[in-house]
Amino acid sequence: MIHPQRSLTVLSLAISGILAAFAPAAQAQSLVELYDSARAFDATYLSAKLQYDANLARAEQSRASILPTASLSGTATLTDFDTTLSTGSSLIRSFNTQGATLSASHPLYRPSNRATFDQGQKQLTLARAQLDAAEQELIVRTSQTYFDALASQDSLNFVKAQKAAVAEQLASAKRNFEVGTATITDTREAQARFDLVLAQEIAAENDLRVKKIALDQLVGKQGTQPRSLAAPPVLQPIEPADVNTWVLQSESAHPSIRVAQSNLEIAKLEVTKAEAGHKPTLDLTGSYNITRNPSGTSSSTASFNTNTATIGLSLNVPLFAGFSTQNRIRETLSLSDKASSDLEGARRNVAQSTRTAFFGVVSGQGQVKALEAAELSSQSALDANRLGYQVGVRINIDVLNSQSQLFQTKRDLAKARYDVLVGGLRLRQANGSLRAEDLQAINSLLVK
Repeated sequence: MIHPQRSLTVLSLAISGILAAFAPAAQAQSLVELYDSARAFDATYLSAKLQYDANLARAEQSRASILPTASLSGTATLTDFDTTLSTGSSLIRSFNTQGATLSASHPLYRPSNRATFDQGQKQLTLARAQLDAAEQELIVRTSQTYFDALASQDSLNFVKAQKAAVAEQLASAKRNFEVGTATITDTREAQARFDLVLAQEIAAENDLRVKKIALDQLVGKQGTQPRSLAAPPVLQPIEPADVNTWVLQSESAHPSIRVAQSNLEIAKLEVTKAEAGHKPTLDLTGSYNITRNPSGTSSSTASFNTNTATIGLSLNVPLFAGFSTQNRIRETLSLSDKASSDLEGARRNVAQSTRTAFFGVVSGQGQVKALEAAELSSQSALDANRLGYQVGVRINIDVLNSQSQLFQTKRDLAKARYDVLVGGLRLRQANGSLRAEDLQAINSLLVK
C-alpha cells in the first residue's frame, strides 16, 4: 500500500504545477496594457470614435444658421447688334459688358435659426454621451475576455493537476490489487476516472485555445498572455453599500440617460422651430455691384462704368402656408412627448440594471466566501478519505470523488473571484460611472 505521505507529496507537486503555470510569461500583459491595445484596435470602438468626430462636425454646422452669409458673382457678355432702319440702312455693331456683385446677408430675427444653433450645441452633449457608452462597453468587454482566458487557463491547470492525482491513485490501486489488498473494482474505477479526466483535459485545452483567440482578436495581438492574480485577492465590500446611492448617481452619470435627456431637449427645440413658422423674419442685406461697358451699349458708343451700393432690411411675414405649420407643430409636440417618455424609460432601465448589478456583486462576494470555506472542507475531506483508504475504512471511489470535488471547488472559486472583479466593473457601467482608471485597482492585483 502507498504511504499517505507519498500521496500528499504527489498532490503538493500537482498544486505546485498549478502555481508555476500562473507565473507570468516573459511577454505577459496586464489588463491595462491589453485595454490600451483594444482601444487602438477594436473596430466597434473605433467606429464609435469616428461617429463621435462626425457628430462634432455636424453640430458645428448649425453655427452657420446665425452667422452672416456672403457671395460674389461675376458676368461677362458679348453682344452683336444688327438692326435695319426704316430708311433701309443697317446698323451693325458689337459691345461687351462686364459686371461683378458682392452680396451679404445677416439674420437679425430668425427664431428658427437660433433653435437650430441650440440644437447643434445639444448634439455635442449627446455625442459625448454616446462615446462614453462605447468606451465603457469596451472596458467591460476587454475585462470579461481577459478573465475568461484566465479562467480557462485555471481550468486546464486544475484538470492537469487532477489527472496527476488520479494517475497516482490508479497506480496505487494497481499495486494494491497485485498484492491482493484491493479488488479489481478499485483499478477499474480509477481507470474510468482517469479516462474521464483525459477527456476533460482535451475539452479544457480547446476552450483555452478559443478564449485566447478571442482575446487576440479583441486587442489586435497574437499570442497574448494575460497576467494572473498574484495571490487570492481580498475582495473589498462595495462602497457605498447602499444600492439606492448607486441608483441616484446614475441620474446624472449614465450615458443612456444623458442621451435621452439630450434627445428631449433637442425635441423641445424642434417644437420651437415649428412654432417659428408663424413668426416674421428680419434680415440685414447689402450688395455692391460694378458694371463696365468699355464699348458702349446698343444705343450709345460711349464707354462708361456703373457702381451701385445698396443696404436694406428684408422683412418676411408668413400669412398662410396651407396649414403645414400647424400640423408641423402637432407633430413636434408628439415627438417631444415621445422623447420625454423615452427618458423616463431610460431612467427605469438604468435603475433596474444598477440594482441587478449591485446585488450580483454582493451575491458573488458571498459565493467566494462560501467556496473558500468549501475548498478547505474539500481538502480536509480528501485527506481524511486518503487516510481512510490506507487503513481500509474507505474505498477507492471515495478518494476519487473527494479529488474531483476538491478540484471542481478550486475551479469554481477561481471563476467566482474573476466574476466579482468583472461584476464590480459592470456595476459601475450600470450606473454610468465606469472609467478607464477603474482598471488600475484590478491591475494592482495581478502578477507584476
